[in-house]
Amino acid sequence: MKIYTKTGDKGITALYGGERVLKNHSRINSYGTIDELNSYIGLIRDQDIDLNIKKSLIKIQHDLFTLGSMLATPIEKQTLNISIVNKESVTFLEKEIDKMNEELPKMTHFILPGGHSTVSFCHIARTVCRRAERLTVCLKEEENLNPIILIYLNRLSDYLFTLARKLTKDLSVQEIKWIPEKL
Repeated sequence: MKIYTKTGDKGITALYGGERVLKNHSRINSYGTIDELNSYIGLIRDQDIDLNIKKSLIKIQHDLFTLGSMLATPIEKQTLNISIVNKESVTFLEKEIDKMNEELPKMTHFILPGGHSTVSFCHIARTVCRRAERLTVCLKEEENLNPIILIYLNRLSDYLFTLARKLTKDLSVQEIKWIPEKL
């Protein structure tokens, strides 16, 4: 596979199926942000964290590549010969969230991101995930999408928030509550 093809030199790229679109097309913005998110999740996985969390993150990274493929293919042309992100993918995230929440104190306030670089990476990934979700909502207004894509992204941002809290606990870092100052 050749790395450079020169076919995108004028700001145009191909979707799966051959259709050519501008690189600022909503579809490209959506799956490009998913790719950015996947990179941040790789950064989290590279930290000194629990092996089971690393395994979960690898599964999520695979799901994100699949999600990118789903977004790169207009739904009417989807003949991908790969499994797609589905209800079971969402259920996996929900089970992981529930498992982590069992170990965490009840949340009573919003929490300021930070305290440890690993926790901060989780919060960055969470906000990139939310941006991917917003961009995908924009795409949904223009084109027909598989609804599981938005469900998965919404749940993934919840997973990343919960993971940040879990790693805060695992790393013995204090959560800083956001308490608004009174005027």
